[in-house]
Amino acid sequence: MADVTVQTDAAPKKQKKRSMFYTPYTVLNAITKGDIFTKLSIVVMGLGCMVRGQVMKGICWLLVEIAYIFYMVQYGALALSRLPGLGDSAQKEVWDEAQGVYIYEAGDNSVLYLLYGVITIVLTVVFICFWADSLRSSYKSECLKKSGQRLYTFRDDLKSLVNENIWRLLMFLPFAGILVFTIMPLCYMIPMAFTNYSTIDDHLTLFDWVGLENFKTVLGLGGKLGKTFWPVLGWTLIWAFFATFLNFFFGMILALVIQRKDTKGKAVWRFLFMISIAVPQFVSLLLMRQMLARQGVINNLLLEWGWIKQPLPFWTDATWARVTVILINCWIGIPYSMLQVTGILQNIPAELTEAAKIDGANSVQVFFKITLPYIMFIMGPYIITQFTGNINNFNVIYLLSGGAPTPVGRTAGKTDLLVTWLYKLTVDYQYYNLGAVIGILTFIVLSIVALVTYRNTASYKDEEGFQ
Repeated sequence: MADVTVQTDAAPKKQKKRSMFYTPYTVLNAITKGDIFTKLSIVVMGLGCMVRGQVMKGICWLLVEIAYIFYMVQYGALALSRLPGLGDSAQKEVWDEAQGVYIYEAGDNSVLYLLYGVITIVLTVVFICFWADSLRSSYKSECLKKSGQRLYTFRDDLKSLVNENIWRLLMFLPFAGILVFTIMPLCYMIPMAFTNYSTIDDHLTLFDWVGLENFKTVLGLGGKLGKTFWPVLGWTLIWAFFATFLNFFFGMILALVIQRKDTKGKAVWRFLFMISIAVPQFVSLLLMRQMLARQGVINNLLLEWGWIKQPLPFWTDATWARVTVILINCWIGIPYSMLQVTGILQNIPAELTEAAKIDGANSVQVFFKITLPYIMFIMGPYIITQFTGNINNFNVIYLLSGGAPTPVGRTAGKTDLLVTWLYKLTVDYQYYNLGAVIGILTFIVLSIVALVTYRNTASYKDEEGFQ
């Protein structure tokens, strides 16, 4: 009898879950099952809505289609036609007999051709999404009218934007910002990696598609730049590992020591360690760079005290520079980890530790069985975020060492990360195509590391474990 009751309770839940995510108003159903007006909406957006009384909604869909067609006729078709070739006419210098001077005739600009082509493709994808939504809307109005249900008017649709569909209204501006300032630049950067857009042979205004040649060059399959990429990638991963886990480990130790009952003046200790957070990071980094210079304060003091006979090579030796940037990053990052772990420690249920001590567990066992798992459960996603952030930690490296001291190839230094090397390739050397390749490879590395590590954390495997 009990089994029957359980099955009866489980069935409605499964049916409810299916109804939440399943909808019959799909594009495929609209094309195959819709009436003539719904199918004509494939060509004339909003026609199905207008025929069934939703005039304003249908007009809005139609205006979207008209705007897209106008753009394609005026600009889009030309932009797409120029995208495969990216132009072939260079700037010309022509002698003007009448004026006795040279006149420069502007040639094709591959930068603009690529940009306008990418913009047109993105707008086309957005239009396809609107087209699909209009077709679903026409099919939905058809189904509701056949079943005798009331159709939403345009006023009802506007009211729904402040009620059940308020998420659409609130997400519009953030999505538009992401589309313009994130997706569009990425869509522009990715095809750039497949061109020869660089100072090499003066391809800054007129360039062409080269396929995978840039990837071969960066990875060392078709040039010397691969001898730079792999050492820089190796140091980037080493840096990210130590910069992340040293900060977390020492921050956790510091938080545990201050949180102890026997520690006096907890607020004072936390305040002292938070001073490095209060000072702007770029100020602290530039100050430390000057203090550790060959003629800086640290070397002068050590020489005056007689502890050293010659200045320490903080920024002139590769090993010294790498260790120095890691330690300075710890000085900046440990207080953040300390504050976060402190908040976690204050929220660990006291009855857990008390029950463990009653059962005979000592402090070490309590830490490894209760405190550390609790910390790792909360901090796991944060540590992954910090690791990916340190791979792209431009400020610490660039403001402290600038990638120096010794070069790796011609464009990078021993302390350069992928992100600082990318900056040098694009800003200092104007190798925009190679910089785009580095950006794509960095994204691939970050995605693999983040996905693999996150899927193996307790936060992902046992989401309800500490609730």
